[in-house]
Amino acid sequence: MAWDEALTHYDFGPGHPLAPVRVALTMDLAAALGVLAAPSVTMISPSPATDAELETVHDEDYVAAVRQAGRTLAPDLRFGLGTSDDPVFEGMHEASALVAGATLAAARTIWPGRLGQGPGTVDAAAPALHAASIAGGLHHAMRRSASGFCVYNDPAIAIRWLLSAGAERVAYVDTDVHHGDGVQAAFYDDPRVLTISLHEHPATLFPGTGLPGETGAGDGEGYAVNVALPAGTGDAGWLRAFDAVVPPLLRAFKPTVLVSQHGCDSHRLDPLAHLELTVDGQRRAQVMLHDLAHELCAGRWLLTGGGGYALVQVVPRTWTHLLAIAAGAPVDPEMETPAAWRDLARSLTGETAPATMTDGAPANYVPFSSGVDPGDPVDRAIMRTRTAVFASHGLVAHL
Repeated sequence: MAWDEALTHYDFGPGHPLAPVRVALTMDLAAALGVLAAPSVTMISPSPATDAELETVHDEDYVAAVRQAGRTLAPDLRFGLGTSDDPVFEGMHEASALVAGATLAAARTIWPGRLGQGPGTVDAAAPALHAASIAGGLHHAMRRSASGFCVYNDPAIAIRWLLSAGAERVAYVDTDVHHGDGVQAAFYDDPRVLTISLHEHPATLFPGTGLPGETGAGDGEGYAVNVALPAGTGDAGWLRAFDAVVPPLLRAFKPTVLVSQHGCDSHRLDPLAHLELTVDGQRRAQVMLHDLAHELCAGRWLLTGGGGYALVQVVPRTWTHLLAIAAGAPVDPEMETPAAWRDLARSLTGETAPATMTDGAPANYVPFSSGVDPGDPVDRAIMRTRTAVFASHGLVAHL
């Protein structure tokens, strides 16, 4: 796992939804439950991504603008810097480059070859199976602009590195409630990268993109996949959509590496969105992605955080489950959260933290193979996606 407390310096300031306390509380909870001390876990101290690494995805003048804005604190709206979503802050470039560097360091641990020098270096002869960058997942950043709380697009930068290092096919699965538009845009014409985003329908949520008809361009036609789910979708519908789209496409694509973004703002308590998942449903999706990585990618799995704005009630529990699954030491959902951690959460935020690692939900779903209900809005969303892209992969959209 790539981690340094300096990653909490990615901070847009008081009152901003993307508060770094959510990451700090995740790490504290994971440590308190013994996840970070599991024998399989190695902690890596990342270095900031270099300008050259950032510029594999972002334009040189954008990187320069981010650096300048973080020094002068002057907005530069040409590049989306200084908006209410992306206010400038001191050291913006350095903090953002460290997030990108953490995800790069994690990517290097799962791919054989020359894995760097200095902090974050690992033995090239013994790559890890899974690697986590929990502060990462900033999937909205575009080539020339900040967007949606995201300055540098660390998943896209890591995928670009994996391709340059010899990964033949990379699958990217985005479970954030918001469309993974920045990663999609970075690889829209590249058939080596399959991007799949499951998100709330763009008619009701930022960034207003991610319709099933966005399927890629040129050689990448069919390799951008979007599942736009209606507001109010809960565990059963979301997991049914995942089951209907993700496993068949990944099995057809045969990825060399699986990269996933685990924004937990799909939760019913999230203040910025309108899906109705539980921690238990989110955990079920994590297990499914873990199993697919082992089935299809020899276990090579790079996982990141993402959105999530229920800072105490949701994010720390969901991401601790994610880290525990990746560590091969899953946490029992019925386990109590440590009293000392609840005290810490109260002292930092004033909130009363959850007492257990579960929302008490069964997180069950009916597999899509059981049949399609044309009157169900989730099934209609599923069919729009399958109709748009399945034929490109030699799959049949209709059951």
